[in-house]
Amino acid sequence: MDSKKRKGGAEKVRESKKKTRKCVKLNQHHSKGLTSAAALEDSRAVENVAGAGGDRSAVGAESSVSEVVAGISAARDPRRPRTSAEGKDTSDTEQRVKIAELSKSSVCMKEPERVNEILTSMRNSGSSTLQVISDFDMTLTRFAYNGKRCPTCHNILENDKLISEECQAELQNLLDTYYPIEIDCTRSPEEKLPLMVEWWTKAHDLLVQQKIKKADLALVVRESEARLRDGYKEFFKHLNDTCVPLLIFSAGIGDVLEEVIRQADVFFSNVKVVSNYMDFDESGVLRAFKGQLIHIYNKREGALLNTQHFQELHSRSNVLLLGDSLGDLNMSDGVSDLQNILTIGYLNDKVDERRQSYLNSYDVVLVKDESMEVPNAILRYITGH
Repeated sequence: MDSKKRKGGAEKVRESKKKTRKCVKLNQHHSKGLTSAAALEDSRAVENVAGAGGDRSAVGAESSVSEVVAGISAARDPRRPRTSAEGKDTSDTEQRVKIAELSKSSVCMKEPERVNEILTSMRNSGSSTLQVISDFDMTLTRFAYNGKRCPTCHNILENDKLISEECQAELQNLLDTYYPIEIDCTRSPEEKLPLMVEWWTKAHDLLVQQKIKKADLALVVRESEARLRDGYKEFFKHLNDTCVPLLIFSAGIGDVLEEVIRQADVFFSNVKVVSNYMDFDESGVLRAFKGQLIHIYNKREGALLNTQHFQELHSRSNVLLLGDSLGDLNMSDGVSDLQNILTIGYLNDKVDERRQSYLNSYDVVLVKDESMEVPNAILRYITGH
């Protein structure tokens, strides 16, 4: 009996040591690239292709990727991403990424070969070089559910317990006025920018007038119809388990955003939020909003203001970026020594009018896709888990 107890105790100690070394082992496993034995064992998802890159018609045309992702051209462009953490050129051993989720009908890519190269390079570099930057409203949260629009962080506050019916009507009027401008492809970002500032400023002024109490936020979030996208638990948990930092960059309301992910039990220590935060007085009543206003078209300035965050992650030179607007593409502007970036754009609304501009801007476009299925599959591939 004593022998069994000693054996069981030793096993528990070993298990504890395994958990404390988990992140270190994960990063060591990938830092050697696919040349290591462990990485070679994980390369089931990668297929070597000899002499790939034959004639491709309609280069630059939209592809739904039923073929998954095409092979890489043998001619090496120095602007293309390096294919290992050491910068070794492995173009002679061309690889085709196999991610089944990229064959979904909702997935479109203009340059699948480029996506193939970025994914291969990011996988070879390993999870220790990866960081994820994401928008929140209509990116991590659903755009619609059962045919009904889901609320944004601002919409969640439109609750009788917090604001008057008159205020709700005024906020709705602002939405009806400015949202069509936000998604209007015929207007330039420069033309939209002052109008977005006008929208956010008016909305925040209205909310301040309502004297919202901090203590009521948790209840209105719980009563709201806000929904994170299907597969969100895997997304947040996988990033936390593999020690990959997640920066949520939102033009919404940070206090509400944090409450949403807290109630979903995914507000892990690897998550940092940059957003518009409420300023409450000593009695917990909203009196203003803190700091510089963050709206959909000034995220570049917001990114540059958070250079300290990116400097702390200077070794994480590979970025997976998720957004639902063209303005979200600027969220990574503060990243130093950027090696690779893969951008995924959710095209939720006005699809026909905006499809081409999204294809021209994002590497991967997800059309009316309410899930995290594709980002999750890409993360599994990059991290090897």
